[in-house]
Amino acid sequence: MSIRLGGIIAGLAITLVLVLWSLAPGAYNFAFGPAPEKQPSYAFYEHGEGPANGFSFDGAFGKWDYAQLQRGYQVYKEVCSACHSLKFVAFRNLQDLGYTEAEVDAEAASWTVPGIDPATGETTTRPGQPTDYFPMPFPNAIAAAAANNNAIPPDLSLITKARHDGSNYVYSLLTGYGEADPAKAAKVGFETPDGLYFNKHFPNVNIAMAPPLAVDGQVTFADGTASTIPQMATDVAAFLTWTAEPSLVERKQTGWFVIGFLLFATVLAFLSYKQIWAGLKPKKG
Repeated sequence: MSIRLGGIIAGLAITLVLVLWSLAPGAYNFAFGPAPEKQPSYAFYEHGEGPANGFSFDGAFGKWDYAQLQRGYQVYKEVCSACHSLKFVAFRNLQDLGYTEAEVDAEAASWTVPGIDPATGETTTRPGQPTDYFPMPFPNAIAAAAANNNAIPPDLSLITKARHDGSNYVYSLLTGYGEADPAKAAKVGFETPDGLYFNKHFPNVNIAMAPPLAVDGQVTFADGTASTIPQMATDVAAFLTWTAEPSLVERKQTGWFVIGFLLFATVLAFLSYKQIWAGLKPKKG
C-alpha cells in the first residue's frame, strides 16, 4: 500500500468518525429520546397570508401603486416614525413616489433633523432638506430600549427583505393583535406577560410593540381612502417594500427584456447553425 493511498484511507476514516460523532447523538435522541416540549404559545400562532387581494407589485407583471405608496408613507410618518427609523432613505427619494420637487422640499422641511450651530459648533436641530436622510427617533439604543420595554425598535428601511415573505409579514403583524381565547389559554397554561401584547402572527405571539394601528380612522388619507386597519397595514407594508427594494418593478421589467433577448439569440444561433452546416452535411440517399 502506497503512502498516498494510506493517507486517503486515513482521511476518509477520520471524516467518517467526525460525521458519526456529530450525527449519532441527535439520531439517538430523535429515535429514543422524548420529543421536545412545545411552548404553550404554539397553540395560538397562525402564519399570516397577507392582504386578501395581495399587492399590486406581486407577480412577474406587478407594478407600483403610487397612490398606495404615498398613503403608506403617510402611515409611516404619522404612526411608525415615533419609534422606528428609516435611516437608508433620503427625503429626495420621495420623488420616486410621484411627489414633485416642491412637495419633497416641503415634506423634508416638515421633519426636524440633527444639525450643527455654525456660530458655536454645538449640536442642534434644523428643518430637513431633500439631501437629508430620515432622522432617528431616539438619540441612541439605550434610550430606544428604555422607551420600549427594553426592546429596541428595528430600523424599517430593509425590514421586508430581512423577514421571510416580508411584505405579507409586515401586514400580518400589524393586523394580528388581539386577545387569546381565554378557555384555550387556560387549557394550555398560556398567558401574556405584563408589558407584552398578544399577536397571533408573531412567532412567539407575545410582542413588546404595542398595537401601532389601534383604531380605524387613525390616519386621514389625503386622497380620501377609508383608513381601516387592514387598509393602513396594506399601504405601509407596500411603502416598506419600496424602501427595501425601490428597483423591484424595474428589475422585473428588465427580466422580461433579457428573456426576450435570450430567446431571440437562441433562435438566431440555431438558424446560423443550420445555414453554416447546410452544405456540409451528407444528404440522405
